[in-house]
Parts: sequence; structure tokens; C-alpha cells
Amino acid sequence: MGELIGIIIFGAVIGALARLFMKGDQNLGIIWTIILGVLGALVGQWLAGLFGVEDTNGIDWIRWIFSIVASILFISIYLGITNKNRSTRR
Repeated sequence: MGELIGIIIFGAVIGALARLFMKGDQNLGIIWTIILGVLGALVGQWLAGLFGVEDTNGIDWIRWIFSIVASILFISIYLGITNKNRSTRR
């Protein structure tokens, strides 16, 4: 149970940082921010493992950067899909 709460908190932080670095208005709720942040964090962890930098002394800056960039990508894809759907409904 503790791991799940940690994943949710980490996803919220990564998603919030990703939205902070993105330009423009993101019409995105907190639940989607957390979900896409968790997905970005998982991809970031995977990429860090792929490059052999998943475990370092101190803060894992490279993993954080990978996670934030992946979250930006997921948020951009989500916004592209949902904005396209909204424009066809009008």
C-alpha cells in the first residue's frame, strides 16, 4: 500500500513539473496529471535502467529529467487527442 501511495505522489510531482515546463494552457485535471506523471515516471525509470543510471548516489537527476520529458510527451499526446476530439464535436 505504501508503494502505491509513493507512486501516486511521485506521479503528481512529475506531472506537475512537466506541466510547469510546458508552454501554453493545458486543459488537464489533476487526475490526468497524476496518471500521465506516473506513466512518465515509469518510462523515465525504464530509460534510466536502459542507460545504466537508475541507481546513483544522491538525487537521480537523469532519471528525473527522463521522467519529466516522458510526461511532457504523454501530456502533449493526450492534449492533442482530446483537443482534436473537442473540435469535431462543435
